[in-house]
Amino acid sequence: MGVCVQGLSERPLKQSSVLTFYLNKESKRRRDKALEAQALDWVEANLGEPVDRKTPYEDVLRDGIILCNLMNKLMPGCIKKIDKKGGGFALMQNIERFQEAAKKYGVPVNEVFQTVDLWERKNIPQVTLCIHALGRVAQTREDYTGPTLGPKMAEKQSREFSEDQLREGRNVISLQYGSNKGASQAGLNMGKQRMIND
Repeated sequence: MGVCVQGLSERPLKQSSVLTFYLNKESKRRRDKALEAQALDWVEANLGEPVDRKTPYEDVLRDGIILCNLMNKLMPGCIKKIDKKGGGFALMQNIERFQEAAKKYGVPVNEVFQTVDLWERKNIPQVTLCIHALGRVAQTREDYTGPTLGPKMAEKQSREFSEDQLREGRNVISLQYGSNKGASQAGLNMGKQRMIND
């Protein structure tokens, strides 16, 4: 049983095709070309060699070779084997190697993209997010002296309070408890009253 989507075609589509169509459409809408350009600029600066800007962003990164080379620049020797040729499976392994190296480098797991996000172009904004997260993490490392990408990650700032300060804090009644020095909404009239007649 199919569903016909107005404006696409007259032939019925499977449910999954309709969902894929809308997901791909939404994914394209969320892409930010400026963030993608910043990511490529940062990759170029770290690699020390230009990246082909005539090729679409996702195709430049798709085989994983540039990403693996980038990780080897940031963390020398972390990826021992980079497949330069071969079928889809061999090149997909490059992406997986990059993902593992990025996690070891300190990129949060929830910011690392899935292999299909790049290989099948399912979620290119997640790939861009991962590169930006890698740039954020790189800024926090002592051995990194390259360019910056995005804001620096926040550092832990612990506070020490004495027992007197903690005891005093328990006496403060915040506005979350509903007190505002006697102010209330009593007498407030919002529009015309509803008249109910039997």
